[in-house]
Amino acid sequence: MGFPYRALLLFAGAVIFLLGLIMVFDTTSAEVLDRSLDRSLNQVLFKQLSYGLFSALFAIFIYKLGLRSVLKCSGPLLILVSVLLGAILIPGIGQQINGARRWINLFGTSFQPSELAKLLIPLYYIKVVAVDKKQMTFLAFLKLMLLLAIPLALILIEPDNGTVAICLVTLCMLFILTRIRWTYWVLPLGVLVFCGSFVALRMTHVPDRIAIYLHPELDLKGKGHQPHQAKIAAGSGGFWGRGIGESMQKMSYLPEARSDYIAAIFAEECGFVGIAVLILLYLVIAALGFGLAYAAKDLEGFYTASILTFLICFQAFLNLGVVSGLLPSKGTNLPFFSHGGSSLLANFIAFGLIASVVKPSAVKERG
Repeated sequence: MGFPYRALLLFAGAVIFLLGLIMVFDTTSAEVLDRSLDRSLNQVLFKQLSYGLFSALFAIFIYKLGLRSVLKCSGPLLILVSVLLGAILIPGIGQQINGARRWINLFGTSFQPSELAKLLIPLYYIKVVAVDKKQMTFLAFLKLMLLLAIPLALILIEPDNGTVAICLVTLCMLFILTRIRWTYWVLPLGVLVFCGSFVALRMTHVPDRIAIYLHPELDLKGKGHQPHQAKIAAGSGGFWGRGIGESMQKMSYLPEARSDYIAAIFAEECGFVGIAVLILLYLVIAALGFGLAYAAKDLEGFYTASILTFLICFQAFLNLGVVSGLLPSKGTNLPFFSHGGSSLLANFIAFGLIASVVKPSAVKERG
C-alpha cells in the first residue's frame, strides 16, 4: 500500500508544482513587460525552479532521516524558529513589506520563519503526546500550550493573523485526534472567541472590513480592489478559459498575481475546467495522505500524516476561498502553486514526513 500511495502523492504534488511554474512565469514575465522592468523575463521562473529543486532534495533528506528522528529534534528546531521570529521584530534584521515584518534575510534570500512554525508547532505537540507519551493532565496540557504560545505570539506581533489562525485550527484538529478532554480546550477557546469578537466588533474598522468583505465594490480603490479584480479574473475565464498567456488581469490590474491571487489568473486562462482539475489534484493529495495515515505503523505516524495532510489541504481551501470571494483575504499561499520559497520548502518537508510514515519495511502496529 505504501509505495503506490507515495508515488501517486508525489505525482499529484509535482503536477501542481509544474502548473504553478507555468503560472509564475506567466504572471511575472507580464509584470516585467508591463512595467518595463530591467530584468530577465525568466528570472523569477529560475528562482522558483531552484526553490523547488532545493525543497525536493531537502524533502528526500527528511524522508531518509525518518519521522521519529524529526520528532525528537522538533523541540530544538521550534526554539530556533522562535529565535528567528523574535529576530524579525528587530529593526535592521527583519524585512518590512506592506506594513508587516515577516521576513528575514538568510544567505542572500528572504525567508519566512512562520512557514516552518506551521509544521513545528504540531510536530512538537505530537512528540510530547505520542513519543514521550506524557500524561495529558490539565496542568501538563496548560504547560504545553504556554510553550506553544510563544511562537504564536511572535507571529501575531508581526502581524500575521492568518498564520496564527491556521496554527490554532491545526492544534484543535490535533486535540480531537489525540482525544484531549473537551473541558481542557473547548471552554477556554469559546471564551476567547466570544471576548475577541466582542472587543473586535467595537473597533471602528472591523465593521467596515466586514462590509468590504461582503461588498468589495464599496472600496474599489482600497481593500476591496483585490477581491473585486479576482472575481473579474475568475469570472471572465468562463468554462474553457481565455488560454495560457491571455490573461488581462495580470497586467497590473490584480496585485499579488504571482502569490496569493495566482489561482485567479489560472482561472482566467484555464477556466472552470482548469480550476476543477486543480481542486481534483488537492483532493487526490487529501485521499492519499489520509490513506497513508491509516496505514501508519504507529500513533505518531498516524497523527503526523493526518495533520500535515489536513494542513496542506486546509491552506488550499483558504486560498481558493479567498480567490472566489467566499472568504476574506488573509495572505495564504496556494500550496506548491504560488510563488515563494518558504512556503514551498515547508510543503515539501510535509510531503517528506507524510511519505515517511509508511516505508517499505513498515509493519502496521497501530490498533
